[in-house]
Amino acid sequence: MPALVPTDYYATITWLGTVPADSDSIRSVARENLDLTFAGISGERHEGMTRPSCSRVLSQHPERDTEIANARQVSVMAAEEIAQIAETCGLDNLAPEFLGASVVIEGIGDFSHVPPSSRLQSENGTTLVVDMQNRPCLYPAREIEADLPGHGKPFKAAAKGLRGVTAWVERPGGLSIGDRLRLHVPDQRSWNIPPV
Repeated sequence: MPALVPTDYYATITWLGTVPADSDSIRSVARENLDLTFAGISGERHEGMTRPSCSRVLSQHPERDTEIANARQVSVMAAEEIAQIAETCGLDNLAPEFLGASVVIEGIGDFSHVPPSSRLQSENGTTLVVDMQNRPCLYPAREIEADLPGHGKPFKAAAKGLRGVTAWVERPGGLSIGDRLRLHVPDQRSWNIPPV
């Protein structure tokens, strides 16, 4: 039995974007296509085989900016979850640009909670590996507030459990709007947390 099982869950790419490498914000720029290498999205701010550690891994790497492997090359979000965030923030819709998204998909329910190590694979073989859930932070709130005053403040609470996942490139290739991605999940039971 393979360690990763192809599922019958498919998603369609509805939006693609890049955060410019020289940008001080996380605002994405919309794209029709992305070229992914082993280092991530070519020319993008989060591109690289390694990255400096950040607040999300302080428990593992207490000294900030420690060089670690880059499992945060791509930010994948679900259109359905973005719509939920928008509604809670009092908006009719929320542009993925504000969220620093790389790939927005539609069609996989409860997407932010797919198991770590799951794969999203396009029909051309381009494959992303899910690292873990992307936690809400203040940066998108600032972008929202800059363009839509009064709607950025509720973002962090509204996006809890809905911000999608971070991922890294397992197999390089291209992604385009309209591409279908198949979800592959680890063949293992959920962790039965033992008492400490």
